[in-house]
This record gives sequence, structure tokens and C-alpha cells, in this order.
Amino acid sequence: MTFAGMNYWAVLMAAVAAWMLGALWYSVLAKPWMAAAGVANAGMQDNMGSPRAFLPFVIAFAAALVMAWVLAGIMGHLGQLTIKNGVISGAFCWLGFTIPAMTANYTFGRRRPLLLLIDGGYWLAALVVMGAIIGGLGIR
Repeated sequence: MTFAGMNYWAVLMAAVAAWMLGALWYSVLAKPWMAAAGVANAGMQDNMGSPRAFLPFVIAFAAALVMAWVLAGIMGHLGQLTIKNGVISGAFCWLGFTIPAMTANYTFGRRRPLLLLIDGGYWLAALVVMGAIIGGLGIR
């Protein structure tokens, strides 16, 4: 697979947008997510301010960067880079790879269906946004 002509600014912007979307998504859905995940708010508050508290945010951004880079590589091989094709590519990657893997893992882990809906919904939105940005900005 070649990534010649990839717009790395688009990849970076897509990753930042997905990361910011995650901050908004999980801020709005914090209480239902914590209930579904079985996470206590008190335990999260104890870690705030420590370097360890920032590690999940760094890892989340690195993961978004890798996802945006791979999505851009896939889109570059599929044809014309447009917003429409980016949205479709993001949605198809979610439908074909992300949500089936999450469903299997959450089922075996006996996670609550609400958690799958919240997390899966975020990844659908994130991949669609990343695809739209990469498609809209095209190649360099």
C-alpha cells in the first residue's frame, strides 16, 4: 500500500476533530457512559491533576491519528477524494470493521448494550467526520 500524495495536514486535522468530538461526546454522555461502564466518578476525580490522568487522552489522540492515517490511505486507493466519498468510506469502515469488533468484544466481556451504543455511536461519528475532512481537503 502506498501513501504517495497523502495530505498529512488533512490527517492531522481529522485526528484533532475526532479527538475534540470525543471530548464533546463523552462530556454530554458522561453520566450514562459511567453507569454503563461501571465507572465511579469518585475514582476518576482522585486521579485528576496527576500525570497518569492525562495518559488516556494522549493514547486516544494517538489512536485517532493512526485511524485518520489509515482511513486516508484507504480512501486514496478507492478513487476520487470528496466529502461524500469520505463520509461513505468512514461509515463503511465503521460498519465493516469497528462495530463488528466492538460488538464481539462487548458481548464476550458482558458489557451493557448501552455502552456499545454510546461508544459505537462515537466511533461512527468520528470516522464519518474524519472521512469528510480527509475527502474535503483531498490530496496535497
